[in-house]
Amino acid sequence: MANTYTLIASNTVGSGGASSVTFSSIPATYTDLVVKYSGRSSGVLYYGQMYFNGSTTSYSRISVGGDGSSTFSGSYANEYTLIVDPSTATASTFGNTEVYIPNYAGSTNKSFSVDGVTENNATAANAIMYASLRSNTDAITSITFAPDTGNFVQYSTFYLYGVNKSTETGIGSKATGGTVTTSGGYTIHTFTSTGMFTPTTSITGADVLIVAGGGGGGGYWGGGGGAGGFQTLTSQSYSSGVGYAAIVGAGGAGGIETFGSNGYNSSFSSTVSTGGGYGGYGAVGGVGGSGGGGGYQYAGGAGTSGQGSAGGSGSTSGFLYATGGGGGAGAVGGASSSGTSGTGGAGTSNSYSGSAVTYAGGGGGGGRTVNGNTTGSGGSGGGGAGGSAGGTTTPASNGQPGTANRGGGGGGSLSSGSSNDSTGGAGGSGIIIVRYTT
Repeated sequence: MANTYTLIASNTVGSGGASSVTFSSIPATYTDLVVKYSGRSSGVLYYGQMYFNGSTTSYSRISVGGDGSSTFSGSYANEYTLIVDPSTATASTFGNTEVYIPNYAGSTNKSFSVDGVTENNATAANAIMYASLRSNTDAITSITFAPDTGNFVQYSTFYLYGVNKSTETGIGSKATGGTVTTSGGYTIHTFTSTGMFTPTTSITGADVLIVAGGGGGGGYWGGGGGAGGFQTLTSQSYSSGVGYAAIVGAGGAGGIETFGSNGYNSSFSSTVSTGGGYGGYGAVGGVGGSGGGGGYQYAGGAGTSGQGSAGGSGSTSGFLYATGGGGGAGAVGGASSSGTSGTGGAGTSNSYSGSAVTYAGGGGGGGRTVNGNTTGSGGSGGGGAGGSAGGTTTPASNGQPGTANRGGGGGGSLSSGSSNDSTGGAGGSGIIIVRYTT
C-alpha cells in the first residue's frame, strides 16, 4: 500500500473546451502513477481514450461492468480506458475515473487498472473496471486523454499523482527509526547507532534484538575481551506516537600495558544489555555481559545471567605466558593450557535481520608464540583474535578488534619482552534490531 501521494500536475478545462489533455515530462522519481479524472464530453459516447507517450497502439484490456439492469464483460484490443458523461447524460453531471499505473518508469510492459463510473440521474448509469496492458517497455513520460467523440467540456478536471511505496518508513512499515528493510514477511528496523523508534500506528507482536558493545582486550599478558550482552525480546507491544530510545553501545578500548575497558551498554526502551567485560592484565578478567578472559595466571570474569558467559582463565603456573579467552553469548571463553592461550567463546545466531547472523563472540587471549606457544582465536560472532608477543627479533602484534555491530570482544595481547608495546584489540560496537509483521 502506498505511503504517499504527491500531486505532479493538474488540468481543469476552460470555457472553450478541449479536444485532449496531456500531462508531459512526467518525472521518473516515483514508484507508481495515479490518475483521478472527472469529465464530460460534447459527444454522444461515454468512452474516452488514454494513451502513453503519444502512441495509440499495442493496448489490450479485459473489462467487466454493469448499468443497473444488466452486466457485461469482454476482451478488447484498443486504447479506450476512460469513462466520460456524454452530452445525452443529465446536465452538469460528470463521469469519474481512477487509473493506477504501477512501475511506470520500469523496463517491462505497462499494466494498469481502470475504475470508472458515469453519473446520470435520468437513465441507467455505467460502472466499468478494466485490467489493461500496453505491450511496450518504454518508461511512461507523457499521458494523453481524449473523449471518443466531441470535446471535453468546461470544468472537466484531471489530476496526476506520483506514488512512493518506499519512503523513510519503508514498505509497509508502521514506525520510523533506524534503517528500514523488509524480509520474509517482516518489516525490520536496524539501529547501528543510537536513534529513536517511533511507531506511527500501534504495533503488537514485535521482536527485538539488543547486543551491547564488546569489551576491549588486555595489553601485555592480556586476556581477550568479553562479548557484549546478548538479549532478545519477543511478542512486544509499542504504542503509536511514543518514541522508544534505541541506544547502541560502543566497544571498549583495548589496553596498552594494562587491562582493556568494558564495552558500553545497549538498551531499547527499558531493557538493558550489559557491555562486555575487559580482558585482564596481570588480573582477573572484567565482569560484563560476557566476562573478559583472565590475564596471565588469573581467572576470567563472570558473565551476566541471560546475556553471556564467563571468560576463560590464564595460565596458573610456570612461565607459559598464556591468557584466557573472553566469554561469548553462546559459550564460555577458553582457558589457557600448556602455553596455548584460550579461544574466545562462541556467539549466538539470530535471524531478526532477515538472515542468520552470529553475534557476541568473545575475543581470543594474547599469547607468546616462541617455544611453540600459540595465541587464541576469536569466537564466532565477531570476536577478535589474540595478538602475539613474538620473539627477540620479531615485534609484538596487537590483538585484533571485535567486529563492529556484532558486539564481539577484542583480542588480548602480550609484550615482546623487550618493550611493552603491544595493545589489546578494541571491542566491537553493538546493534539493535526491531522487527514486526509487515
